Amino acid sequence: CESYQDVFEAACAELPQAGLQVRWIDIEDEAELIGDLDIETFPTLLIADEAHVRFAGPLTPQPETLRRVLRAHLDDARPARVEAGYQALAARLRAGR
Repeated sequence: CESYQDVFEAACAELPQAGLQVRWIDIEDEAELIGDLDIETFPTLLIADEAHVRFAGPLTPQPETLRRVLRAHLDDARPARVEAGYQALAARLRAGR
């Protein structure tokens, strides 16, 4: 998990998005933030803007997969169809919990 956190932070640092907020969540340390969302596959990524979830789901742990998913979904502002738990998590993150 810690080794992937380094990959995650490096990939996010490469993105040209001004004002991008990045948050690493350890679901064991922040279980109350996760709520009823049942995350079983690691890593799992959530990409959301102020209004919508753009992507939510597990990834393979390769750095290039993460970069490709980040670029694709940051460029595409359409909301994704995701389960309600991801919507709720995004709302809690927006609220600063």
